[in-house]
Amino acid sequence: WPGGLHHAMKGKGSGFCYVNDIVLAILELLKFHARVLYIDIDIHHGDGVENAFWTTDRVMTCSFHKYGDFFPETGDISDIGSGKGKGYSVNFPLKEGITDKEFVRIFKPVINKIMEVFQPGAVVLQCGADSLTGDRLGVFNLTTRGHAECVRIVKGFGVPLLVLGGGGYTINNVARCWAYETAVLLDQEHAISETIPEHEYSGYYEPGHKIHLTPSNRSNLNTKEYLDKYMQQILQNLSQLQGAPSVQMQELPPESLIEERNLAAAPWPPDE
Repeated sequence: WPGGLHHAMKGKGSGFCYVNDIVLAILELLKFHARVLYIDIDIHHGDGVENAFWTTDRVMTCSFHKYGDFFPETGDISDIGSGKGKGYSVNFPLKEGITDKEFVRIFKPVINKIMEVFQPGAVVLQCGADSLTGDRLGVFNLTTRGHAECVRIVKGFGVPLLVLGGGGYTINNVARCWAYETAVLLDQEHAISETIPEHEYSGYYEPGHKIHLTPSNRSNLNTKEYLDKYMQQILQNLSQLQGAPSVQMQELPPESLIEERNLAAAPWPPDE
C-alpha cells in the first residue's frame, strides 16, 4: 500500500510526492504490455501521472477528483491529452460531498467503456483514501464500502492489476480502508469481522471499533444533472476513439541477461 505518489513531476516534487512510483511502474509495464490503463480515485487529481503520458496513446489515465479551488487545481473535463495522446486522458471533475451511490454510479459505466475501447493489457489503480468521509484534507463523503466497490469493479475485469495507496490524512480511516480493500482483492471480504479485533492500537478506532465508516451529513453538491452531463460527455469522447491503439511488441530477454550483457560490454578494468 505504500506508494501512489501521483503528484510528483519529472523535474520537481509536488503535493507530498517526490518520486512518482506510478510513472516508473507504468514504464516498466509498457515493456510487456502494449497498453496500460491508470485509474485514480484519490480526491486529488492525478496530475503527475497524466502529465507523464499526456502525448501517448499507449497509456490512458482516468481520474475522479475534486475540482475547482482545490489542490492541484487541474483535471478539467476538457483536459483530454494532445498529439497521439488526444482522447487518452480522462478527467471526471467532482464537487464536494459525493457519496457511495453517486460515485459508483458514474465510475462503473466510465470504466466499462474504457475497458471496451482501450483494451488494456494491465491496469494500475491508485486508491487514495483521502476521498473517504471524515478525511482531514478531503471533502468527499465516501465510505470504505463505496471506495472498495471501485476496487471490486476493476478487479472483476480479470486484467493484471497493480493496486497502490495514495493520500489519506485521517490515519485510522486509511487503515480501515486499505485493510478492507486487501480483503476484497483476495476475495476474503466476507471472512473478516465488522468489528476490529482488540490490539495495542484499539484506542484509535473508538467508538465502536468498526471497520466500516458512516457517512457524515455533509451536503452533496453533485446534482444528478451535473453528474449525468459530465458522464455522457466522457462516454461520448471515448466513443470517438478509433479502437485500441496497436504497437509492435518484441519479447524482451530477462533483466538478469540484459544486466550481464551490459557488464560484458563495459570497459575493464572500470574507469577510476
